[in-house]
This record gives sequence, structure tokens and C-alpha cells, in this order.
Amino acid sequence: MKHILCFGDSNTHGSATEYDGRYDYDDRWTIILGKLLGPEYHVIEEGLGGRTTVFDDPFRPGKNGLRDISNILQTHKPLDLVIIMLGTNDTKQVYNASVKSIAHGAEVIIEKIRSEDMPQPGILLISPIRIGEGIDSSGFESYDYSSHQKSLEFPKWFRRTAEITGSYFFDAAAVAHAGSDCLHMTKESHRAFAEALCGIVRDILA
Repeated sequence: MKHILCFGDSNTHGSATEYDGRYDYDDRWTIILGKLLGPEYHVIEEGLGGRTTVFDDPFRPGKNGLRDISNILQTHKPLDLVIIMLGTNDTKQVYNASVKSIAHGAEVIIEKIRSEDMPQPGILLISPIRIGEGIDSSGFESYDYSSHQKSLEFPKWFRRTAEITGSYFFDAAAVAHAGSDCLHMTKESHRAFAEALCGIVRDILA
């Protein structure tokens, strides 16, 4: 059996865009991916709302992905593939981070994975979906129009990080988008994203 860890934020957790809550089990991309791949694959959902790459949230402690990754890897090892989709929360004003710095945060996480004392998994780096233009009026703390603008640059810089680190790459915005809250994927996007990943994962683990 192939073991796949999905390490991300609220869009990996399955936070809904239309209401305050989480999509049902069968509507989340991680679960859909597992069903599409079949019984020879074990997909592990490790999504946390507000998680960043390397930044400490001064208002919501415990959201730093770099601090989480080691224990999560050790909990679920051995792993054949780690899928990383982080960066959306890094666009908050409070971090004042450029997209280049956000992508570098993903690079640091990849370096941390590769430093662990465990059989080395493949790594698939996902460039997150675009943040909607209306994020200013969404009610989410610390996001503004610059968050939207930064998200447009995700593919360029995350692809570069994947090349630097020898990781696989996919742009989630090619198949998925945020819904009414400008931040979280629609239910339809969860399915489209899972369907797109299915072939990529099969190819990586062939």
C-alpha cells in the first residue's frame, strides 16, 4: 500500500466557502482522492485552518507549519508521498511577506522533510488557489487586496521552489477556485482538484 500525506491549511481541512464549517467527509478533496486512487493507496488528511509555511501567528498560536511537520511525519511514517499546499495564510498583512518569501517558506519545509531520519518520500508541491478580489470585505482577519495580488504570483514562485528542491509541482488554480468567501474552495473545486491530482499521484508512485 502507498501512503500519502496531505499537509496543508483550511483548504486541506475542507473548510466550506458557503457557510461556517467543514464540508462533509465525501466532499473533501483528500477523501475524494483516496477513493479515486483505490484501496492500494492510503491518503492521510493533515489540514489545519490558518496554517502557514514558517510564520508564527501572533493572534492564533500553533499555526506554524514548520513546527508541525516533524511530529506529523514521525506519526505517519513510512510515507511514499507528501503533498504540500500552504501559502494562502502567509499573504495576511500581519506577516508582510513577499511571494518570494512565502515560496521560500515552502522550501524550508521541504528541506525539513528531507532532513528527517526516515525513508524519504516523494514531494508534490502545490501552488494554492487564487484568493478572490473581494477578500477585503470577506470578514477574514488581516487579509486585504494585496493578498489577492500575491496569490496571482503563486504559480511562478512555487514552481521555482519545486525546481530548486527537485519536487513535483502542480498549480491548484488551474482546476480549482475560491467561492463566495474569496478564500476557500468550492465543493466542485474539491472534486476537480482531486481528479486532477489522481493521475499525477499515480504517475509519481508508479
